[in-house]
Amino acid sequence: MNQRIIAVFTGNRAEYGLQYPLLKAIDQHPNLDYRLIVSGAHLDDNFGNTLEEIKNDGFHIDYEIQLETVKDSKVSTPKAIGSGILLISEVLKEINPDVMVVYADRFEGFSAVIASTQMNIPTAHIEGGDLTEGGALDDSVRHAMSKLAHIHFTTNHQATNRLLGMGEEGWRVHTVGFPAIDSIINENYATPEEISENLSIDICSPIILFTQHSITTEFEKSLKQLIPSIEAMRKLAKQGVQVIITYPNNDAGGQKIINKLNQINSESIKNIQVHKSLGRYIYHGILALAKNPQLKVVCVGNSSSGIKETPVFDCPTVNIGSRQNGRLRGNNVIDTDYDEIEIFDAVRKCLDDVGFRSKCISTTNPYYLGGAGQKMVTVLSEIRLDKVLIRKKMTLKGNIKNGWHK
Repeated sequence: MNQRIIAVFTGNRAEYGLQYPLLKAIDQHPNLDYRLIVSGAHLDDNFGNTLEEIKNDGFHIDYEIQLETVKDSKVSTPKAIGSGILLISEVLKEINPDVMVVYADRFEGFSAVIASTQMNIPTAHIEGGDLTEGGALDDSVRHAMSKLAHIHFTTNHQATNRLLGMGEEGWRVHTVGFPAIDSIINENYATPEEISENLSIDICSPIILFTQHSITTEFEKSLKQLIPSIEAMRKLAKQGVQVIITYPNNDAGGQKIINKLNQINSESIKNIQVHKSLGRYIYHGILALAKNPQLKVVCVGNSSSGIKETPVFDCPTVNIGSRQNGRLRGNNVIDTDYDEIEIFDAVRKCLDDVGFRSKCISTTNPYYLGGAGQKMVTVLSEIRLDKVLIRKKMTLKGNIKNGWHK
């Protein structure tokens, strides 16, 4: 059997961390080979040296695509999507892959899915059917990507049911679980000693891992929404809590957040440090400290990792604002508004409330099914690549019975 060529697209640091188990599984499969296309924040120095992270993981980068962007403007995202479609189409023409794989709900991935599906390239979409109802454009983009894609890899059974409810054919949908947990279960993350050395922190003192992104439908409010969080972090730092802050995504409104974080960094505030990117290895290593009940770690902000990844580490999470509304979650999450006192009190609860900390330890992860990478490569290596796969059908008949069906 000739090797199938799988084109894999990644547009930012978090997305790559989630794709790592799939890339690893493809790389180890005798009948599959990959072509890695990187774009978006990977190619922006403002968001850390993530290209080196990919190379250090042992993967080759085959194509780099620089999207056209205009910082913090209403036209930034459509311009990036438009340029992405044009540039990715040319790359796909050169690769001529058997399958294209794209992740989740980012605008960079949206351009990749449009390009591949309009070129009749079988396209697999990971994390379709999830919900994020908090004002980001994620849901609209994700569901649009799902309707374009030919193969679906979902992270949970609710997501699978939603895709079926959207009229997708059942044979196309594969419930594989959340890929990132493969790496976590294999303990592919930094040791306490490595964390202490890399970040110059005392792991025996409380630690906050903080990331707050802008909300794309409210990007003009990103700074206003950030300020209460920063003030709460200042108060906690004065109490000896070590605050590790990472940059947001490269969405509209993100630059205002970055400017504020740079200001914070220039003040050299005791117990607060700012990083463009920690990398998956260090990031997961910090969360893993929470598995030791003697250590105190809290994930704070509005990143999806606080919802989907923290349960496997028994790590408490303070989820700020509306960005993750609708997400399936464990019992380790406390939701707050953009309110300094609310955020401060929630973090202190995560650090000090023995009952809540015990609840976090016993929480289940609704996204963990196990072996997501292997499940995906089995499908990618065995699925028939024919016209039946390309020609999608709508399963919902729309029959009229006693008037229009509602």
